[in-house]
Amino acid sequence: MLNPLRTLFRKAPAAPSASTPPGERFYAIGDIHGCDRLFEALIEAIEADDAQAPEAKTTVVLLGDLVDRGPGSAQVIDTARAWGKRRKVRYLAGNHEEMFLESFEDREVLKHFLKHGGRETILSYGISKAEYNDLEVDQLRKRLHTLVPKKHRDFLASFEEIIVAGDYAFVHAGVNPKQALDEQKRKDLLWIRERFLAHGEPFEKVIVHGHTIFEDVEQRPNRIGIDTGAFRYGRLTALVLDGETRRYIQAVDRDGDIAIEQWDD
Repeated sequence: MLNPLRTLFRKAPAAPSASTPPGERFYAIGDIHGCDRLFEALIEAIEADDAQAPEAKTTVVLLGDLVDRGPGSAQVIDTARAWGKRRKVRYLAGNHEEMFLESFEDREVLKHFLKHGGRETILSYGISKAEYNDLEVDQLRKRLHTLVPKKHRDFLASFEEIIVAGDYAFVHAGVNPKQALDEQKRKDLLWIRERFLAHGEPFEKVIVHGHTIFEDVEQRPNRIGIDTGAFRYGRLTALVLDGETRRYIQAVDRDGDIAIEQWDD
């Protein structure tokens, strides 16, 4: 009579952990926001980490918002393009890339862009503060066409909206909880916030995202937020996904000196 009871109360097997495809490793980097020194230090740390790790097919994913707010947006773009020529790097579109690109044609978007870090982006292309301050909005919009190289605009325009790998999906902002992954709208992928963050139920995949700043990595069962405020807190984070394991690498600005911190999940 006891055997059925033992069966009834036996602990259920644990659900399988989220995993990357077999033999693949991913480094996902949160919002850089023009912090070129942090980005360069993190690249060096990732290259060193990948070199000493077991052999795997490695992909780097930049989660968007390479530009705005920090002092070196133009430099970040150059570095990101150059890195992609040396190894497999995939780039996700962020809402700040979208604002930047739309600013070339739309004066109202340009005005909004300037209030959210666009001024720093424009100054990173070498225009003097005196010239910048002298230009009216429409004059500045025209100046952008000669100031920003076409290769930069084409590069930003080529960014993807969503990347799926094994049990993970990489996006910039998040996903609409009411829509399947293959039915997501660009606006949600680049801009969504509260509806996504407040959703406590599982998504189709574990969502790796940036967009919303957390002072520390925000790891939940259904999502992992790795925008740790590069421009605000001086921390740029990379999530390392390798099979069922998760690790973190951070470049940290300590009063002008860049340090690297690493830890396992």
